[in-house]
Amino acid sequence: MHSVYVSLPDGTTREFPNGTRVAHILSETDYTVDGEAIIAVLANNELTSLYYRLDVNTTLEAVTMSTTEGQRIYRRSLCFLLAMAAQDVCPDRHLVIGHSLGNGYYYRFEDEDRVGDAEVARLEKRMRELVEEDIPIVRRLVSYTDALEYFEQNGMHDTAMLLKHRNDAKIPVYTCGGMMDISHGPLVPQTGTLVHFELRTYEPGFILRFPRDSDPYNMGPFEASPILFSVYQEYKQWGKILNVSSVGKLNDLTVTGGIRDFIRVAEALQNKKIAEIADRIHERRDEARIVLIAGPSSSGKTTFAKKLSIQLTVLGFKPVAIGLDDYFVPREQTPRDEDGNYDFEHIDAIDIPLLNEHLEELLAGREVELPHFDFKTGERSVSGGHRIRLPERGILIMEGIHGLNDHLTPRIDASQKFKAYVSALTQLNLDDHNRISTTDNRLIRRLVRDHQFRGHDALETLHMWPSVRRGENRNIFPFQDSADVAFNSALDYELGVLRNHALPLLDEVKPYHDVYHEAIRLLSFLENFTPIPEKHVPDDSILREFVGESGFSYK
Repeated sequence: MHSVYVSLPDGTTREFPNGTRVAHILSETDYTVDGEAIIAVLANNELTSLYYRLDVNTTLEAVTMSTTEGQRIYRRSLCFLLAMAAQDVCPDRHLVIGHSLGNGYYYRFEDEDRVGDAEVARLEKRMRELVEEDIPIVRRLVSYTDALEYFEQNGMHDTAMLLKHRNDAKIPVYTCGGMMDISHGPLVPQTGTLVHFELRTYEPGFILRFPRDSDPYNMGPFEASPILFSVYQEYKQWGKILNVSSVGKLNDLTVTGGIRDFIRVAEALQNKKIAEIADRIHERRDEARIVLIAGPSSSGKTTFAKKLSIQLTVLGFKPVAIGLDDYFVPREQTPRDEDGNYDFEHIDAIDIPLLNEHLEELLAGREVELPHFDFKTGERSVSGGHRIRLPERGILIMEGIHGLNDHLTPRIDASQKFKAYVSALTQLNLDDHNRISTTDNRLIRRLVRDHQFRGHDALETLHMWPSVRRGENRNIFPFQDSADVAFNSALDYELGVLRNHALPLLDEVKPYHDVYHEAIRLLSFLENFTPIPEKHVPDDSILREFVGESGFSYK
């Protein structure tokens, strides 16, 4: 048996027998980083569990709870722990993960019966007992046939269906006690690590809460989001009606030839929702004069604004769009972030006094000359621009990341503003116990769009994404519950289309790149989807904003 050379997190290099587990290697070192336990590693930039066996020379980087990767692992492991507890406490009921809600995940049982306080308390008690027992959570490979048989016999039908559209001879799984689940990424090495969590009743289901990103070792206060919860519940109901609530079911529909009709229905449901939002604006026609649209990156805000304008026109309005980008302050006046770089997402990067002066003039029926911002020079022209006046039955449409923040429009009365929050809140689950992250959905959209329209490769977009997320946490998410309405721009079929564009982009990220682990994670995720031909996507679909050939102009 030959040896492998391992560069350890403490900076030393040691020789070990080929096939040695990471956990054994780390056990001969400090096993902590600044006092934090190592819960996984980056092995040559690939995220792996501590049970991974090394068979090549490897550089190990520690992953702790304070890292983004560590928090992802911790939350995924909590889901595994809850599934174990449910198997013991509620063996006759089928637990189903729902969606994110605050710092937690919403759960329900498949029978749709209400989950009471007593049942939630029993689940949490069993989870605490499993933590106390400190049982190893072991990654191993099982045969395709054995995996399929286990999932079918244990009522994990969505997981079994997901496997039916794969042809791997060996399936990576995690086992702990009598529990086995498919591996969608590393888990913590033992149940004793999972001490920070809380179960909370949230009718008709309950929430598995976890620490927030900024404080991974303490439970923060619970913050409900009733607007987003109602949107999720509505879309979950649509998924139930259409009988497509998991990736396996979507894949089955694609293979059996029903995907074109499904796409038509998905698009029709979305258009119906936009029409309903237009109706709500129409109900406030005597006061609402400005529609403010905000949402995180790649949520489809621009296409939503265009489609909403069409529906408002049907109702007799005359929409007039104003681009917030043209109200940027000159480059030298732009705020800087903690690293000294220009912070273009800061609200003070917008010339708020000029914007509000123009809005007041327009609402008073007077003409204004819109500015034009030149992104190459960083200067704004205030003359020779486009002159507009709000026509009779006119309504202003403004789309931008700060739309829900009243600091953007302090001189406009609240009664004159209608606020819409847009995000891609997918209702699909990967399988029984694994959800699809809305953040990942948006990241994949952005990877495709940045390549199609901005000439960026996946490496650039992946490097940029953490900064984008910090901006969203600061500028968008704190204001989402102040919206009058929330719109879900996710289309249940879209990842089957986006994979066709994203896979070759992600393949270009190499093992020596520092974001390789992210590329591999997204590649593994997208390979769960059966390809859906792009030709089936309507030209007015929000998805066209990302894949191209839209019937709308985005200039």
